[in-house]
This record gives sequence, C-alpha cells and structure tokens, in this order.
Amino acid sequence: MGFFDKILGKKESPIVTYSDFWNWFLKHEKEFFKVVKSRQNINKDFFNRLAPKLDELHEGIYFLTGMFNDQTAELILTPDGIIKNIYMVEDLVNNAPQINGWKFTALKSGSNRKDFSINYDGIKFSTENLKFYPNVDEDYPDEIDLIISYDSYNEEKKSLITNAVYIFLDNYLGELYTVTLIDKLKVVGVNDISQELIPMEKLKDYLIWREKEFIEKYEGTRHNTENDGYANFEWEREDNKVVLALINTTLLEWDKKASHPWIITVGIPFKKTDESGLPDDETYKLLDEIEEEIMFSLPDSDGYLNIGRETSDGKREIFFACKEFRKPPKVLDQIIKKYSQKFEMDYEIYKDKYWQSFKHFEQN
Repeated sequence: MGFFDKILGKKESPIVTYSDFWNWFLKHEKEFFKVVKSRQNINKDFFNRLAPKLDELHEGIYFLTGMFNDQTAELILTPDGIIKNIYMVEDLVNNAPQINGWKFTALKSGSNRKDFSINYDGIKFSTENLKFYPNVDEDYPDEIDLIISYDSYNEEKKSLITNAVYIFLDNYLGELYTVTLIDKLKVVGVNDISQELIPMEKLKDYLIWREKEFIEKYEGTRHNTENDGYANFEWEREDNKVVLALINTTLLEWDKKASHPWIITVGIPFKKTDESGLPDDETYKLLDEIEEEIMFSLPDSDGYLNIGRETSDGKREIFFACKEFRKPPKVLDQIIKKYSQKFEMDYEIYKDKYWQSFKHFEQN
C-alpha cells in the first residue's frame, strides 16, 4: 500500500459486474451479519454502505434485510415493482456465492399465512378486511382486472389506501405475481361493489388459474413479419412540430395481440437540425442502424415484434410487443451502454395485452 493510500484509505474498485459486487460483499459480510443480527446502527453500517454499491452495478436495485433464523441473515433484493429491473435482480442473486450465515432472495416472497396482515401508516390491512372480485370485460377477456374491497375505505385517503394494498399484495402474493399477473387494479369501499366478494386467500389460486389458461390459449403463437404491410403516417402537432411514423399495419390487425402482452418503447433523443424537429441524414442512418441491431437481438421468431417507430421533435421512439419481459431489458441495457457516447437512450416496459397504446394508428 502506498503512502497516500495509508493516509486516505485505499480506494475501492468500481462495481461493474456481478462478481465485483459479491467480491466486495464477501469482504464485509461478517461485519454486515453482526449489524443485521444486532440491528444496531443498521442504516449507517449496512444500508448506507450497500445502497451505493448496488447503484454502481445498476440503478434501481433496492433491498430488505432481517434475520431468516437465529443463524442466518437474509438479504432480499427487489426492483420495487419496476419490470425492467427484474432480470437484473434475479441474475444478481443467481450469481451469489454460498456464504455461511447468509440467504439471498430475489424479489419479495409471498406468505402462506391465511391471517396475513400489514400495518401501513398505523392502519391494518389484512385477509380479513380485504376481499376481491374480477372485473371481466368482454372486449378484453384476457385482462386480469381486479376490484379490491377494503372494509374501512375512505375516499380522502384513497392514495394511501391504494399504496397500502399494493404493498400488501407484494408481501402476500409475492412481488412477481403482483407486478406481472395483475393487469389492472382498483380499490373501493364496500358500498361501491357490484359483484359478490371473494375471500382474499383465494386470490393467488385465481391468478394461477388465469395465467395457466392464458398460457394454454396462446402457447406456440408466433407471427412472422417478413411479408407484413407497413404504412407511413405524417401529421402536425399543435406546436407545429412534424410527426413521422412507420407502422406495421398488418400487426395491428392481428387477432392474437394478447400473446405478446409486453410493450417496450425505446426512446432515443437526438440533436434537432431545424424547427421541424427531424434528424439529419447521418443521424437518421444511425437511428435506423440501432433499430436494426435491436431487431437482430430480439427477432420476431423468438417472440419480439417490431410494431414500428415514430420520430418527432428531436426524438425517435421504437415500439416492440414481446412475449416475455426478461430478455428485452437485458438486450437494451447493453445497447444503451454501447451507444452512450452518442445518445442518451432510455426505454420503458409495461403490460398492454390488447396494444391499446397504438389505437390511434388503427383509427388512422
């Protein structure tokens, strides 16, 4: 160790890979275990040290900790409901070493207790005062739209109660079920119900049954885009900015949209060349190359359909409908890193079984 290292303390290596993170954790796991078990200075000596290292690896990884039993501390890594970070949390845990005295868990697990409850802001939410029923829409039969009834619902506390219900479901059903199986959810009071209420302990079985039906219905469904038809759209926004779009209109007429329920929108801001907000030729070519690279990594044969793109006011947006949600974020994170010196790219992923996000193109 050099002279300045002795004075200032040796600077730790940056956390770039899963191995980097776990190697760092291994160096400190014994002191972390003592802190978790004693619960003394846990914010300062554990939380405040762990959080920056997870941020170095990937933004949006959160965690919970506590004693799994007398001899084992548990570290639960969670994306806190953000779909595109699920793969990262799962991969990080899958790459964790075996460490005596530690249990590592990806995503918040569910509870098997029939009398499960949580306290949120001093209010109790439990399997006793929460019930549900499905809201079925004949136009969208594959959607899982739940109405949750809370016995002590108060419209003035709507936001607080809704947040609490989501936290309850995360911990009762398990985080993965809550964020990936439920399409819509509304919390109401007992005076606003329109169907017979179902006990909350039956919700998980209901979701498993619906998902099983959905998988069986669309198993093996694929769409080859090779001979599809495309249409160019052009219109002017209220601020006089031109919007150009190229959309696969054959896909929008497909009757099995729900088989590819995960929508991804990739956003690529670029430097505007004039008041029109459109890219110059060189930028336009590079944007097309990025789109082609994404399509190569996420081919339609594997369940990733390029719906089209839209360009306006210094931004290109590329739209995909996907059969699953894990591989696309992994691919896009790598592509974003590759082009980070040229564009500040970003993307969002959400569930839209009937592609309602693109209704305006169907109308046109």
